[in-house]
Amino acid sequence: MAKFYTEEHEWIEVDGKKVRIGLTDYAVEQLGEIVYVELPDVDDEVEAEEDFSSVESVKSTSEVYSPVDGTIAEVNERLDDEPEFMNESPADAWIAVIEAEDEVDTSDFMDEAAYKEFIAE
Repeated sequence: MAKFYTEEHEWIEVDGKKVRIGLTDYAVEQLGEIVYVELPDVDDEVEAEEDFSSVESVKSTSEVYSPVDGTIAEVNERLDDEPEFMNESPADAWIAVIEAEDEVDTSDFMDEAAYKEFIAE
């Protein structure tokens, strides 16, 4: 499944109306050692560009923003017990799956090449 990226340094994987979201390697590197992930509740409604979760590190706290309007379908409960998993494997440490209200237009997001260019600026 192809990954897409947001300007807020989140990666997303889109499967129909399901959107899995996590933080990029770059975001995790900037945060440093992650000590806590505030997970949303299943069935919470989320709006595009609104925060629905936060990730705390020893250096700072970063909000996680929804890329779409929808409902939280699933959360990665492993991050409750092992927030450091996000440091170990950001690409696998997804935070939540959102069931989007509408079809997701992936052209609204960056592909990997565009994201690499974005963070190089």
